[in-house]
Amino acid sequence: MLVHTVYFWLKPELTAAQLVDFRAGVDSLAKIGSVSALYVGVPAKTPDRPIIDKSYSVSLTLICKDLAAHDEYQVDPIHLRFVDSFKTFWSKVQIYDAE
Repeated sequence: MLVHTVYFWLKPELTAAQLVDFRAGVDSLAKIGSVSALYVGVPAKTPDRPIIDKSYSVSLTLICKDLAAHDEYQVDPIHLRFVDSFKTFWSKVQIYDAE
C-alpha cells in the first residue's frame, strides 16, 4: 500500500466560487482507477500545540495499492487536468508519500 498525502496552501485572494471549484477538482481525483480511497480535509479545530501545523488550506490523502498504482495516478488524465486547472490556485504544495 502507498499513502500519498498532499497539503495545499491556497492563495488568500481566491473567491468563494474558486474554492468550491478547487474542492470539486480535488474530489474528482477519486474517479482515477488506481486510487483505492481518497480523503479531503481542512485543518481540524484541535487545540493549538507547537507540533501541530495548521497553516495549510486543504489536505488530500489518497491510498493506492502499490507504487505502480501511484505511478498510474500521476499520469492519469484526470490528475493532469486537475494540476493544469488549479496550479494557479496554490502558493505552495507539500507531498508526503509513505509505504
